[in-house]
Amino acid sequence: MELSHIRKDFGLHRLIESEMPGDPISFLKTWLKEVSLKEVPDFNAMVLSTVGKNNKPSSRIVLLKEITEKGQLVFFTNYDSRKGNEISGNKQVALNFFWPVMERQVRVEGTVSKVSREQSKAYFDSRPLESRISAILSPQSKEIESLDEFRSKAKEMLQIQRDLKIPENWGGYSVSPEFYEFWQGGRDRLHDRITYTLKNSDWKMARLAP
Repeated sequence: MELSHIRKDFGLHRLIESEMPGDPISFLKTWLKEVSLKEVPDFNAMVLSTVGKNNKPSSRIVLLKEITEKGQLVFFTNYDSRKGNEISGNKQVALNFFWPVMERQVRVEGTVSKVSREQSKAYFDSRPLESRISAILSPQSKEIESLDEFRSKAKEMLQIQRDLKIPENWGGYSVSPEFYEFWQGGRDRLHDRITYTLKNSDWKMARLAP
């Protein structure tokens, strides 16, 4: 397979500044709703990029679980994971949503902080039993010999069916966006790129070259 030969033309939609809202939060919600109607699996998946102490970036997929009234983007994870450790040293993160079916992507940059313990507990308690057990047992991002030991412990916990409390090292983060880019694929690679930048509590819109 020759990757350099792969071609795709775009052109399903356009972005026109006069038709876009003054804030990016409502527009992100609109795009999320539209892609959800396409029945795209895991349409709330987003790439989370962090930077470690050695200034090396790392990225992984997490799931957007809430957009707060203040426009913060919330996800949940193990605080002792690599991303958690990198966040503790550098609060600047980047997010990326990509929906090929809509020829769209959204880039987000901002700062991250932990959500309240009450919010983390409420979400943890709403998760399926197996997911809660996995969060309790897994030393996420650490080296292990195999999954067999975890499977055995998980089976035991399922049989006991005891109350499963949220681990101290597990919970939510909220990203407070300072920058958005909405990318819409265009014909002949003339893509629409509209940015929103937060300045003095106001969002400033601009168009970028494709």
